[in-house]
Order: sequence, then structure tokens, then C-alpha cells
Amino acid sequence: MATLGIRKFDDLIGRADLLDMEAGLDHWKIQGLDFSRIFYKPKVSNNVSIYNNEKQYHALDIALDNKLIKRAKLAIERKQSIEFDLEITNTNRTLGTMLSHEVAKRYGNDGLLDDSIIINMNGTAGQSFGAFLTKGITFNLYGEGNDYVGKGLCGGKIIISPPKLFQGNASENIIVGNTVMYGATSGEAYFNGIAGERFCVRNSGASAVIEGLGNHGCEYMTGGTVIVLGSTGQNFAAGMSGGIAYIYDPHNLFKKYCNLSMVTLEKIEKKELQNKELRHLNKSDEEIMKNLINNHYKYTNSQAAKLILNNWDNELKSFVKVMPIEYKRAISELYASSTKEVA
Repeated sequence: MATLGIRKFDDLIGRADLLDMEAGLDHWKIQGLDFSRIFYKPKVSNNVSIYNNEKQYHALDIALDNKLIKRAKLAIERKQSIEFDLEITNTNRTLGTMLSHEVAKRYGNDGLLDDSIIINMNGTAGQSFGAFLTKGITFNLYGEGNDYVGKGLCGGKIIISPPKLFQGNASENIIVGNTVMYGATSGEAYFNGIAGERFCVRNSGASAVIEGLGNHGCEYMTGGTVIVLGSTGQNFAAGMSGGIAYIYDPHNLFKKYCNLSMVTLEKIEKKELQNKELRHLNKSDEEIMKNLINNHYKYTNSQAAKLILNNWDNELKSFVKVMPIEYKRAISELYASSTKEVA
């Protein structure tokens, strides 16, 4: 740097004119290629910066989360349960992330007891509503959410229902946007309406109930449980290597929408007929589904869930189980090894 007359690393940024390119450009693989535009150094005046030399203002000091943290102080500091109401708008983005940070830095992954902090909200949530929401925090929203609701969910609970004065059929209306529950690791979510595309992409451990969704549902999912009480878009389960999905399919149409390259479609296991390989690891399909659908009805007053629960034995036959092939193989091997140890 000294031989080039450069005193600081920052002064090297953008100085393509200092690059020694001759050896690279003489290589036979790049003969005939023109790199002049890549190495072009535009002329700028001295008052135009070519590197980051000032801090970006993220407006965190005026974020709505500051109000949440203040109102949840007793829960955060003394583990006292608290519940309050809040109005939100679509400019309130990543709501709950700063609050979750305050909980996580005190209690780590254990978080708080379930429903220690319950926040009832009205309005339209901005992007990434409930992102990284940690255990012990419950977001109960009457309204709708944008993209990335529940991104990276970490044990929290998200409930979204239509506005209280809504007169339509919830199961026929969009209630959350695209890429909902992206990368969620744990927790629960209940949505009384339809989601956009890429629902539960890269979900690795959270549970979710939705009334319908767009294309690419459960894409690259590696864990968790998803229940769809309505139709799906195309390419469902593409790259899905773990977790289980249950799809309500009374007209036997789901198969043509599912990407079967990594999953198989199976019948629902009733409690008394549970697969022996799963018995010691988890509840039966029926138990898992009934618990989550019951919760969905309790939290959102879903009429679709109510109809299914009221005619459970018959409606259970209309569900299809999406099971990743390699995940099933891993469970079988785990079961085999465990039985050998017992023997």
C-alpha cells in the first residue's frame, strides 16, 4: 500500500485502476472476453463518497417495539403474566423482534412460560410481523399480515383472524402474504384465512394451521407440522426433506399439485392403528391433527375447523399425509436401533 501511495484501506475501495490484471487477462480461458466495463472507474467529484462512511438510520428509537417492551416490563423482569391491546398499521415492521430480544437475552432459548405476554392487536401488520418471536409471547391479531409473518419463529405463538366486523367467508380470503413462517424453528401459528406463496418455506420445527395457500407450500421444509384446511397451489413439498403436512383433500385433487420427488402421500393413521415405528416417538396422526385443529378453532373461531371437528370421523378420511421419504427412512432406522438396544 505504501508503494502505491495509499495510507488507509478505505482509500483502496473502488480503485480498480490500481489492479494488476495482466496475468489474469492473459489466461487462455478468458481470451476474447471484454472486462472493461467491470473494471471501469467512473469519475466522481470529491464530495461523492464511494464507500460507507456514515451510519444508516434504522429508526429503531421510534419503533413500536419500544412501547411493547415498556408495557411488558413486569413479564420480562419478574415473569408476571401480562395482557394488553394495541393498534397497528402496515408501517410497523418486524413487530415483536426487539421485544423477543429482551426476553431472549435474559432467559435464552427457554424464554418465558406460554402466554406470559399476550398482545391483542387490531389493524394491518407490516412485513415480518412476529419475526423471531420467542417462547412466552403470543400475538393475537384481528386484521391481516403482509409477507414474512412469523419469519424465524422461535417458540412464540401467532394468531391472525379477520377483523371482528368481517362479514365474508374467512376460508376464501387472503389473510397473510408470501413466505410466511420462513425458517421458523419452533412455536405455533394459526391463520383463519388463506396464505400467499411459499408458506412455511424452510420451516424446521414450528406448527402451523392455515385454510389454504398458494404455490410452493412447505418448500425445503425440514421439520415441524403443517395442516392445510383447504386447497394448495402447485409444487407443494418441493425439496421437503423433513416434517409432516396434512392436507384436507375431499375431492382427491391434491396429488396433481404436489411435487412427489421427495415425498409420498399416505393415509392418516388413526390412534388405534398407529404405525409401530412412530408410536414411541410421537403421537398418532389423528392426535396431532385433532389437537392443532382444536387449537385453531379455539383461537380463531374458524368455521372450517368447526365443520371438520363436528364430523371428525368422516372428515378425517378426507385428509392426506405428506411424508418426506428420507425422513420416514430415518425414523424407521431410529426405531430399529432403539429396539435392538432394548433387546
